[in-house]
Amino acid sequence: MPRLWLVIHLGDSHLWGICFSLGKKAHIWRLPKGLMNGVAKVGGWLHLPLNPERLRKLTEDYVASNAKIKAALGVDRMPVDAREGLRRTLESFKD
Repeated sequence: MPRLWLVIHLGDSHLWGICFSLGKKAHIWRLPKGLMNGVAKVGGWLHLPLNPERLRKLTEDYVASNAKIKAALGVDRMPVDAREGLRRTLESFKD
């Protein structure tokens, strides 16, 4: 099966991760920060996909609020929470 590389920003009232939605355990690699920064610097010099800017984006926390869209729609809760919506979407790709 080909790998799809997507950046998806989902809004919900809860913090969670994609691995949680898939029912899988996250694989966390414990690598020294200095090593990763060094690899990213070399990648920047050689114009490789991993550079300091991309490393920063991959490792930062991102929290978004859906308060504006809920206020615009006049609802307290979204009709389907993001976790369930993502689960349904991923299930639809299995066929």
